[in-house]
Amino acid sequence: MILMKGFITILLLLFFSTNISSQTNVRKFLEGANITAIVPGNNKLWVSTYGEGIYYYSFKNKKWTNFSTKNKNLNNDFFYTLAVGKRYVWAGTTDGLFIYNKRKKRWTKRKFAKGGELGNWIRSLRYDKSNKTLWIGRFKNLTLYDVRKRKYQDFDLTENNDPKTNNFKTIKIDGDSLIWFGTEAGVHIYNKKLGLQNSKAWSFIGNVGNDFNGDGEAVSVSDILFDGKYVWFATDEFVTSKQPKFNVGGIYKFDRKFNWERISKRDGLADNGVFVLAKTGNKIWAGIYSFYSKEKQELGRGLFIIDKRTRKVKRLDFGNIDLFSTKVQALYFDGASMWIGTNKGLLAFHLDNPLAHIKKK
Repeated sequence: MILMKGFITILLLLFFSTNISSQTNVRKFLEGANITAIVPGNNKLWVSTYGEGIYYYSFKNKKWTNFSTKNKNLNNDFFYTLAVGKRYVWAGTTDGLFIYNKRKKRWTKRKFAKGGELGNWIRSLRYDKSNKTLWIGRFKNLTLYDVRKRKYQDFDLTENNDPKTNNFKTIKIDGDSLIWFGTEAGVHIYNKKLGLQNSKAWSFIGNVGNDFNGDGEAVSVSDILFDGKYVWFATDEFVTSKQPKFNVGGIYKFDRKFNWERISKRDGLADNGVFVLAKTGNKIWAGIYSFYSKEKQELGRGLFIIDKRTRKVKRLDFGNIDLFSTKVQALYFDGASMWIGTNKGLLAFHLDNPLAHIKKK
């Protein structure tokens, strides 16, 4: 059952465009659902969950629709990622790629031969509408799907004999030419203008030398955010008593040349594990977690906001909504509201300042 509660008015002491207190609204949707991805498309908001299948919200009809085993319209409920095109929706599971044909209103499944069973764990998807292609980041190998030709092409991007450089976690499109692929041990960059077969089209950034400040034994990239001449990276924390510096985590800011800055627990974050990043104006939003080495589990530590100019870090607190012990796993800003996907449901945090709409006399 979809639980949708009304507006909750709260007093938020934050610093969006002015350093004053402002009345803000938060809406709660899909309470209890474990949200893994939030993607817009055709006046709808598509949401993947781990346990409740796929939802979409129609802004026109103000109505939720659910695909799940419970509703007998989808034979899997556990999804990690989502991508939306004009005619299709794609969703990733540990058992292959699920494809929804919007016209036929039907789901099908595609499995991959290369990479074994782990090769069918789809952890990241990104649709490139400029050339109608879908990038599929698998636990093992990267796949490019040409939607028009219905052709799949696999890539093994292993660097320096490290298999983790071929374990994909996130894919982001940077302008009209670059695509960045975050892995468990660095970032691959592809220049579309040079073409797939050109070796110069591909480059790689690990944590050797100055890259990522040389921090940790490896750098696992969970999310990538573009901000003009800067690139921001969310990285995973994974440390144990035997490997105290394996993945040190934190947020990295890269000037696309030589300079790297790191924002971490020392700067005010609750801890160094980072699920996701988003941007509004001069603020960077970050979903934070702590890694407990004994249990080898991630504990959600809520949502933090970073001022890009001052590097000041603040925790977002909704008062009666417990975000601090929540995993913030997905973020999407629609121009007025920040949609916050957690392991406990979906929040829509309205940021639009009504004072901005008052005309000057």
